[in-house]
Parts: sequence; structure tokens; C-alpha cells
Amino acid sequence: MTIGEVLQQRKAITAAQLKEAKGARKPSERIEHCLVRLGHIDEREYLEVYSEQLSVPLVDLSKVEIDAELLKQTPSKLVHRDRVIPIDRHNGTIRVATNNPFNLYAFDELRMLMGAKIETVLATGEEISRVIKQHFGVGGHTVESMIDDSDDGVTVVSEYDQDNADLIEQAQEATVVKLVNEILLEAIRDRASDVHIEPYENDLKIRYRIDGVLHTTNVPPEIRRFHAAIVSRIKILSNLNIAERRLPQDGGFKIRAQNRDIDLRVSIIPTAFGGAVVMRILDKQSVLISMDQLGLMDEALEGVEKLISQPYGIILVTGPTGSGKTTTLYSALNSIKNDEVKILTIEDPIEYYLDGIQQVGVKHNIGLSFASGLRSFLRHDPDVILVGEIRDLETAEVAINASLTGHLVFSTLHTNDAVTATTRLLDMGVEPFLVSSSISGVLAQRLVRKICKHCAEQYTPDAKDVPADLALDKGQKLTRGAGCRECRNSGYRGRLGIFELLLITDELRDMIVRREAATEMFTIARKQGLKPMREDGWAKVRKGMTTIEEIVRVTKVDVSALD
Repeated sequence: MTIGEVLQQRKAITAAQLKEAKGARKPSERIEHCLVRLGHIDEREYLEVYSEQLSVPLVDLSKVEIDAELLKQTPSKLVHRDRVIPIDRHNGTIRVATNNPFNLYAFDELRMLMGAKIETVLATGEEISRVIKQHFGVGGHTVESMIDDSDDGVTVVSEYDQDNADLIEQAQEATVVKLVNEILLEAIRDRASDVHIEPYENDLKIRYRIDGVLHTTNVPPEIRRFHAAIVSRIKILSNLNIAERRLPQDGGFKIRAQNRDIDLRVSIIPTAFGGAVVMRILDKQSVLISMDQLGLMDEALEGVEKLISQPYGIILVTGPTGSGKTTTLYSALNSIKNDEVKILTIEDPIEYYLDGIQQVGVKHNIGLSFASGLRSFLRHDPDVILVGEIRDLETAEVAINASLTGHLVFSTLHTNDAVTATTRLLDMGVEPFLVSSSISGVLAQRLVRKICKHCAEQYTPDAKDVPADLALDKGQKLTRGAGCRECRNSGYRGRLGIFELLLITDELRDMIVRREAATEMFTIARKQGLKPMREDGWAKVRKGMTTIEEIVRVTKVDVSALD
């Protein structure tokens, strides 16, 4: 019985799927590999069949202790080329993990090189890749090839000593192209939002920001030699001046990975040891999410939906850089977008391109600012306007005038909570009566990491670990992540928002006109139903969505709640 028939017998695939795979199979491609390529099965399903038919154990490498010394003794070319992982050695026999038990040539070569018997076990290609990356670093094989190619008596010198033509030629070499691609693909696989390439005197660090936290990824130490070529390759992709090494540069480019288009925004600054690069990964799929997927729930969700359905007024989203304000605004625009509504945005820069919405990017060098762009917008007959950020009095006044003339205006401010947004506008010099009459609501937010659903577990917290303002029933259990390969053993996977929604009532409008302090406004808003951000966070802790540590990390104690 063929493996395809076995999979069909197990109901892993249908007869139609097997027939499709036979028709779509490439020359010399195994049927099970074709079934994976078509998305009908995953690799582990056919490895289970291999395991039974060949009497070879199937292991989970994340739960197996790898003998690091044995792995160091194994020729790295063999590990990378044939994707075989020596696990341990017992009584002269080396146990080797592979996802291709038919590669007998590789096992024979390993037996001769290591001088030991070989016993195979099966593991998925993903687990094998993880172990290779962990022990040899991202792009380890590529860096090794680059070193081999340069072992001709020529050594790569400092970036600042190289001729531009040499840099361009080196940056276009296939190995450098492949290395940059591997760095980017690894970041996308790990769901990173940013890639940091940081040169030091004797080291080159590559760090990925995942769920808001930086993680240093393992790279071969020899990669420092190729820093100039890596930076040059990124500059070429971003249409930047490869000869400019004294001034900061900004650019961007687009790649296609995992069947989707991904934009990258690039910033390069000149440091003491060469150009430091930060690439922001802008994945459109990550922002086109619904309001409830953001983390808005209950009264906050109802309040925001009510605000964005109004015909005019200003809705402000506040929070520090990286708190998800742009994602919230795009989600709001997406929810009200239809053929009857004209939406215009002015942003600095445009982070994501949205269908059905006219977007304009700020260009300070030619005089296109938020304020000048907004003035032009009013002659374009819009219904809804998004201003990327209110930074100055001129932009604030134009945005307010737009709202007072019958437009719904969305914008952002950098304030720590909702009530201080109104006082920030007053501090800019906006007249109190204009602020009170134009602002409909303010949404303050922060991002916290979500508990990984693959390793979530319940526990009873110690009383000393529970903050005084978190109300828990006696013996109430909370949730945390134990740590697994899906979340890089962090216990967290993905992020969600915690929110504080301030709806501007008549009483609050009067307080704005009288220039009352933000603390006084907060007291009144609390009485009118304002739910502070930290309180929203505790609700998400009790629901098992995030942890106490995350809420404590991003919020401060509301002293009035402790009275």
C-alpha cells in the first residue's frame, strides 16, 4: 500500500485530494511532499506513517536534550546540506534526527566522518530548522559559504575603507542576497515587527522585536566580517545612496513572503562602528482586524462604535509610540468604509495602504505638512478625515475647523491617558471653547502581550503577587503561559490593547472651557462611568487573556482606586 493510500485510509486526505496531488506532482517529487505543498496534510502526518512502516521512532526535538558538544564535532556543512541533527551518543552509536529517512548517503557519510554507528529518529523539518538556528545561527550556512569564497588571501576590510564599486559588487553577490533574505524570512516567521542590525567593535547583533520585546537572535560570529555588504544590500533594496555613510538615511522596499506582500520601512544611522539598521516590518494582514480583535470589549467597544458612527466631531487616540494607535485608527476606518463615504488620510509616513481610502503622505521638503494637506482636503468633499498626528497649533486648529464644518476627524496625540488629551490641546494654544465644542471622545491605549494559547495553564496566585487594586475572589485561579516552542518559551504570543475611553459630556465640556485641571476632570469622568486603563487590564487578566505582570509593566496605579 502506497503512503498516499495509507493517508487516505486514515482519513487524513480524501480520494479527490489524492487524485489532485497525483496530477500536480512535479517530476521526482514524492506524493506526500506534494500533499503538504497543496495544504492537504502537514509534515507530521506523513512522518507518523514513515515511523510505523519503517519502525523508526518519531520524536519532538523541543523535548529532547541535544548534546551540544556532539553537534559541534559534526561538520556543519553536513548538518545544513542534509538537515541531519546528531542528538546524543551511547555505546558507540549516534542517534540522528532527520525528516528524510531515505537519505542513506548522508547517514553513510556521517558514519564515516564520526566513526560511529548511526541510529535514525524522525523529526519535522520545522523542528530541525529550529535546532540548526539555535546552534549555528540565522544564515549560518550562507555565512560559511561566504567565508569559503573569501578564503583566497583577501579579507573584507572596514566599510569606510571600501570603494563604492566594490561595495555594490559585494552587495549584489548571491550569498549576500541570500543572507539578507534569510534574516528577513526568519523575522517574518517569528512575527517580528522590527529587525535591528547593530554593529559593535568585534560583533554584529541582530535583534527582532516580537510582541513589543526585543530578542537577540543567534547568528554566526563570523557575520561581523560581512556587515558592510549586508548594509549595502539593504541600501540598494531601499533606493538609498550607497556612498553616503555620514548622515542618517530613510527608505523602504517591498517583498513577497509566505504568499503575501510585506512592506519594510528602513532607517540607517551612522554609528562608531558602521551603519546601524532598523527595518520596520509592515504586514497589512496585522492591521486589518476588527474592533473586538483589538481587545475592545463591553462598554469601551460600544462607546467607540457609537463615536465612529457620528457624522462629525474629533475622535482622538492617545498613547506612546508603539502602543497600536495606527492599528486602532485603521480598524475604525475599515469598519465605516463603504461606497457612500469618502475617506481621506494624511500620514507621516503612510504605514499601510488601504483599499477604498485616499491616502496622502507628508512631504516636509516641499511644504506638504499635516496642516497644508488638511486645508486641501476640505476642497475634496470628504466625509471622514484621518490626520496622522496633531503636533502643533496650526494642525490642531485646521482639524478642529474641519470637524466644526461637518466632518468626522480621527487623529492621535502623545499623552499618557485620556483626560490629559484636552489639556494638551489647550497647552498648544487652542481656545478652550473650540476644544470643548469639537472633541467627541478620547481613547487612550497600551499594548500588552497575550498569553500563548498553546501552553496556557491555570494557577492560584500568591497574595503577595496580587496588586492592591486587583480584586480577586478567594481562591480564584488566573492564567499564565508555561512556555513552549510556539511562543519561544516566553509564555506569550501576540498582543492586544487595554483601553480607557473618555466620552465628552456637557459637564466635561464646561470644565474644559473653565480650564479645570486634568485630575478634576478625571474624578468627574470616573463618576460618569470612565473605566481606567488599568481596570480594563485587570478585566482581561481575570478573563485569562493576559497576566498581572503585563498590566503592571504598562500601567501605573490609580491612587484614587485605593482610597
